Amino acid sequence: MSDIVHVPVLLEEVLEALKVKAGGRYLDGTVGQGGHAQVILERTSPDGRLLAIDRDVRNLSVAKERLAHFGQRAVFAHDSYAQAKEIAQREGFRPLDGILLDLGFSSAHIEEAQRGFSFQEEGPLDMRYDTSQPLTAEAIVNGASEEELVRVLRVLGEDPHARRIAKEIVAQRRKQRIVTTSQLADLILGLAGGRRGKIHPATRTFQALRIAVNDELGELERALPDMVELLKPGGRLAIISFHSLEDRVVKAFLNAQKGKTLTILTKHVITSSEEELKRNPRARSAKLRVAERL
Repeated sequence: MSDIVHVPVLLEEVLEALKVKAGGRYLDGTVGQGGHAQVILERTSPDGRLLAIDRDVRNLSVAKERLAHFGQRAVFAHDSYAQAKEIAQREGFRPLDGILLDLGFSSAHIEEAQRGFSFQEEGPLDMRYDTSQPLTAEAIVNGASEEELVRVLRVLGEDPHARRIAKEIVAQRRKQRIVTTSQLADLILGLAGGRRGKIHPATRTFQALRIAVNDELGELERALPDMVELLKPGGRLAIISFHSLEDRVVKAFLNAQKGKTLTILTKHVITSSEEELKRNPRARSAKLRVAERL
């Protein structure tokens, strides 16, 4: 695990969106290494509380250490945010003043080659946030039919070359099982004639596999109705997405709930300032949407 403390994206915008206040009760459904959570707990002093959930036990352990000095004001759960309703009930965290979901994977995942998220580092084809779960990227790459691979790459990676890549994966795995990130990345690079271009040709495939392994879109769709239920009237929901598939799900849900259970507070998505992008280039694709419980 890297010793670098990772920088939370859109921090001030999130604090403003959630109207973080002293004594408030908040949920960080994707606490990661605790960047947003730390500042939320500082702003809710002296007796505000935060429920911190994450599927990744390694990131959660970093967050626990980082937030240890807040004592019982921070409560942790190793689970999916899709289980937040049950966890909040169990921990006495209902109703909530605000909920934050910072979707997708973190730079910590990319930096640790053994997690298998990066095509730039040699590692096993894993890609699980929760390593206690059985499904890995290796299992999909070597076990899915060609048609299943096409669907995953086309739908979850929005890859125009999905068919070619799927055919090549099936041909290569007949000769030798594909078990490492570099095997898969080199296979895709070969199809592109060795041209990396502005975006590495393996980017979309790796995104698709990561989303499939972790059921990221299914988890989001299942969780959103529960997030609304957990909020008190006037409570805020802030969601940061990093690619168009996530943002589409969030936007569709908010629009469906508009005027029924939620007021949408972001007519247009909030993105990072130029100043933030200089400090943290990863923030470039971050989009924040905010809604308030009616």
